[in-house]
Amino acid sequence: LFLSAIMAIVVWWLVRHTLNVSPWMEQTPIEIAHGNGELALPPVQVGLGVFLAVATSLFALLISAQHMRMMEADWTTLALPGVLWLNTGVLVLASVAMQWTRVAARRGQMDSVKKGLIAGGAFTFAFLAGQLWAWQLLNAAGHFTSANPAYAFFILLTTLHGMHLLGGLWVWARTTARSLRGVEVGKVRLSVELCTVYWHYLLLVWVVLFAVLLHTHD
Repeated sequence: LFLSAIMAIVVWWLVRHTLNVSPWMEQTPIEIAHGNGELALPPVQVGLGVFLAVATSLFALLISAQHMRMMEADWTTLALPGVLWLNTGVLVLASVAMQWTRVAARRGQMDSVKKGLIAGGAFTFAFLAGQLWAWQLLNAAGHFTSANPAYAFFILLTTLHGMHLLGGLWVWARTTARSLRGVEVGKVRLSVELCTVYWHYLLLVWVVLFAVLLHTHD
């Protein structure tokens, strides 16, 4: 709960600074600090880096906890639903769409930015719906959190990953709404850049989690 509170504060700070950043900051994300010649990054980019570091630590701790829990005698493996493979492919498409949007923003192609944002969001929602479907399949197979620690960890890891995606979708929704209102591409470019980095990160996290789940389950 403490780590979740910290991440919620960081997400709020990132959203506040990303959506209100000045256009000149979006156009020159790396600058030379006056007076000492050092490179200076926009605070929102530094904040995102800190947030990703905290999130990585949290996922690493949970993976380690699962590994230790597997050593107990009551650990029972369960068959993972095949829909997870489909979900992985959908999340890859979401990341590809966000990268395409990023390139379009850099080229000043606002129409392509709008299409890319919509596609990225649609694929992300489809991934989350697929994860809920996977939960339902496991429930239908007779697995319950209180009775099966393997299922409990599956729910915990996928829920945490899904919550991170929902946080990203909040920023995505704000950015998409601004682009659809017809703002200049320069005013959403930084938001698109950060969303793309975040989507790539969550794709990498999911690939790692999926590999761990495949290794620890039938």
